[in-house]
Amino acid sequence: MAKSQQTFNKSEKEKKRLKKREDKRKKMEARKAEKAENGTKGIEFAYVDYNGNLTDTPPDPSQKIEVELESIAVSVPKTLESDKEEIDPVRKGKVSFFDSSKGFGFIIDSENSEKYFTHVSGIIDTIAENDKVTFELEKGQRGMNAVKVTLIK
Repeated sequence: MAKSQQTFNKSEKEKKRLKKREDKRKKMEARKAEKAENGTKGIEFAYVDYNGNLTDTPPDPSQKIEVELESIAVSVPKTLESDKEEIDPVRKGKVSFFDSSKGFGFIIDSENSEKYFTHVSGIIDTIAENDKVTFELEKGQRGMNAVKVTLIK
């Protein structure tokens, strides 16, 4: 006689699946019975008033606002000439530390006393500590870096 192919695990999964199906059917019947008993709840039709809120009453046509098509701006506003500030990209500072053997150093900005990293690849003239220099800023991996560093004579 052949052994049954259905294992304990398969029969347990089948029982769970049938129980889940039965629970779902009972919930559906309970919802139908409640709907028949109490009627529908909630707003059948939803309207949007002039403030953008959902209501169950239609909006009042007297509060309708006409908007001219030309008054709608979809782009970035244009900057005026007075809004533009000419910022000089060249800054002045002092070399606080420079290691020529390792090829990097730090420059302190004279305007805001910020310390900026500089690498030998961004240096034009040879510099040493306490030299006055001009430089430009560039975004680096860990913040702003000083590039195009030149010595003030």
